[in-house]
Amino acid sequence: MGRRRFLDVILGGGITALLVGIVYPVFRFIIPPEQPEADASRVVAAKTSELPPNSSKIFKFGKDPAILVHTKSGDYRAFAAICTHLDCTVQYRDDLEHIWCACHNGHYDLNGNNISGPPPSPLAQYEVTVRGEDIIVSKA
Repeated sequence: MGRRRFLDVILGGGITALLVGIVYPVFRFIIPPEQPEADASRVVAAKTSELPPNSSKIFKFGKDPAILVHTKSGDYRAFAAICTHLDCTVQYRDDLEHIWCACHNGHYDLNGNNISGPPPSPLAQYEVTVRGEDIIVSKA
């Protein structure tokens, strides 16, 4: 093998390695690996002592966030915490006593129904049971 051929092979291999080093991370970013969804049909969301009336807590339900609301009347309600408009995380507004999405000012009542703003559909509601100190949220 001549010197010219040797340099062609070295340069070709270096350029190929450089291109793979650039393209592979971009490819992995564009097409991420599938992550299996955590198989959670029920979860202990909070302790009763954590939530005074007219407050809320965001917790993980599987791989998605959920929101647990302790109403002024003493009821516990749980919903998917993902806005149905553009997938923003919603929060409970104790001053308004309903659930609010800060992204585009979407409002939901304490039954999960959209009452104003751009959200096209209600929040998914979960079942809530209290056992001792534990507040357990489960899919209906």
